[in-house]
Amino acid sequence: MKTWKTKSGYTITKVLAGRSNAFLVSNGIVNVMVDTGPARNRKRLQRNLNRLHIEKIDLLLLTHTHYDHAGNAGQIKRTYNATVAVHAREKSFLETGHNILPKGTIPITKLLMNLLGKRLSGRFTYDPCQPDILIEAVRPLNDFGLSACVLPTPGHSPGSVSLIVDDEIAIVGDAMFGIFKGSIFPPFADDTAMMIRSWKVLLDTGCRTFLPAHGFENSRGKVEKNLRDAIPRDGVPKDGVPAG
Repeated sequence: MKTWKTKSGYTITKVLAGRSNAFLVSNGIVNVMVDTGPARNRKRLQRNLNRLHIEKIDLLLLTHTHYDHAGNAGQIKRTYNATVAVHAREKSFLETGHNILPKGTIPITKLLMNLLGKRLSGRFTYDPCQPDILIEAVRPLNDFGLSACVLPTPGHSPGSVSLIVDDEIAIVGDAMFGIFKGSIFPPFADDTAMMIRSWKVLLDTGCRTFLPAHGFENSRGKVEKNLRDAIPRDGVPKDGVPAG
């Protein structure tokens, strides 16, 4: 399992990798899990947590409530008595385990969602989970004893959020991807212009490393280049045009 460390000693571990990533943030006392992967990866996720000897998860933060991020939320809450946090705009989705799938952002995904979006939506459900904390604005986690905050980063979905750890590392969900060479542009998003603005918000934190839910880490330089390519001199984000 790949790990990252901040200067203050926080450890971030990728506890689930592949098509969907999940992360565990720890300062040695408090454990915060970010996303859970889809339900089909439940056994692998549990196995990795057992390998790390995790006995408690103080907080489960969902970057958003699509099935491949929140599929094991109920299980984590029950097993570890975790407090579950999600943006207020995603509350009803988590409580029902059902989501409206995002729009396509490139020709092939636009075609896919236009033809099959409604039909596919009913297939990607998961066990419902009751949230405990509803996020509506920047939410420091000092009450959990952490030098971290939850930052709204909408665009992929209306209630997407990111976790900023020690002002060094951002765990960003689907605000950006780490799959495509040179590009961080996700193939799905509800509002691409808003998502691009969220890249600027993330850069403004001063973080140097950005950990997406799909693929590998993105450097600050890569995110900066994508933002420059996506926002020309007139300052208006290019809607639906991948950067890079």
